[in-house]
Amino acid sequence: MNDNSPSPLPRTPLTLLGTGAMGTALGRAWLAAGHPLTVWNRTPERTAALTAEGAVAAASAAEAVAANRLVVVCLLDDASVGAALEGVELAGRDLVNLTTGTPADARARSAWAEERGARLLDGGIMAVPPMIGAPGAFVLYSGRPEVFEEHRDTLAVPAGTEYAGADPGLAALLDVALLSGMYGMFAGITHAFALLRGTDVAPKDLAALLVPWLNAMAGSAHGTAERLRSGDHTSAVVSNLAMQVAGSGTLLRTAAEQGVSTELLAPFLDLMRRRLADGHGEEDISGLVELLRSR
Repeated sequence: MNDNSPSPLPRTPLTLLGTGAMGTALGRAWLAAGHPLTVWNRTPERTAALTAEGAVAAASAAEAVAANRLVVVCLLDDASVGAALEGVELAGRDLVNLTTGTPADARARSAWAEERGARLLDGGIMAVPPMIGAPGAFVLYSGRPEVFEEHRDTLAVPAGTEYAGADPGLAALLDVALLSGMYGMFAGITHAFALLRGTDVAPKDLAALLVPWLNAMAGSAHGTAERLRSGDHTSAVVSNLAMQVAGSGTLLRTAAEQGVSTELLAPFLDLMRRRLADGHGEEDISGLVELLRSR
């Protein structure tokens, strides 16, 4: 009996520059989905994991770039990108730069690529390597929309895609904004665990209380967004700035009692007190954004 079902469409071939932990995770996802993959790394031995799974290792970055139109770059920093691609023929290539950098780096690198006849899409990976290929991982992209649309399906293989806009610097800016929120949370978690060290409360018991509490508090970001949109920081306030400043002394005294430094909390509490001193006691703490922007 003949099988008349259509043959699967060929997968887009691509090149990957950089096979560190993140690059290797990305490469494995593309290989598993059937994409022909050419790889290059400054230290050739680090391509072994991917070549064992079917990737083709190039002897140089120039050879790797020549192999495919779509070139994904996942290196250490912007300087590494410039060094790897120095003198490489880029005309006609679509570069997807997943290297962490600043918005200014992304805009400059985009102009640099255009001057060399390439189209660049900048990306910010919102995941750690073990998350690649699993639900929850996503990559922010910005730059030329036609490049994103053309390669959307391929880019969506290792992680979800979020297009931020035509400004090449937007993905990097959003990346840093999200990471800034994350590190603020990490600071609070670090302080919380420090308070309980040396007590009868097991770290796992604190974690069991802390995670749902932080999840519940994270939803306040929507309220902050709405107040920033309207410019009114006094609407629907549950706990105003004056009340929070009045209660903040308890946090500081408890830290002193437990022998814990307040260096992670003090800067934020100082901002709260400054905003209160400026006459904004009835506001939500969303008003602190205005204070930061005025610096």
